[in-house]
Amino acid sequence: MEITDIRIKRVESDNKLKAYVTITFDNCFVVHNLKIILGQFGRFVAMPSRKTRDGEFKDIAHPINSEFRRKIQARILEEFDKGAGELHISGQDDDESTQEADPGEGDSLDGEPGHGMP
Repeated sequence: MEITDIRIKRVESDNKLKAYVTITFDNCFVVHNLKIILGQFGRFVAMPSRKTRDGEFKDIAHPINSEFRRKIQARILEEFDKGAGELHISGQDDDESTQEADPGEGDSLDGEPGHGMP
């Protein structure tokens, strides 16, 4: 499976959320609402997720193995570092985006609920 498109929407704010990302695989499958987060141990890519009734975040979509997760994260951060993406001015209403666990602590990469089909 190849990554065929990465779209980054940078967020200008004082919180840990740095950008929203949409990624396309094989020109036929798209995943919205990944996030670039600045965590305690550096930047990481959080998968799209939803908040459960008990307050936990559960991934909606995620890689099944660590190798593919690393591949996705490396490509997204590479594009981010190249300056890709449009700037989105954000207030402090980026809700729980800064409450995700840093993957360096052994937790899963959590994020926000994804968008539905257009």
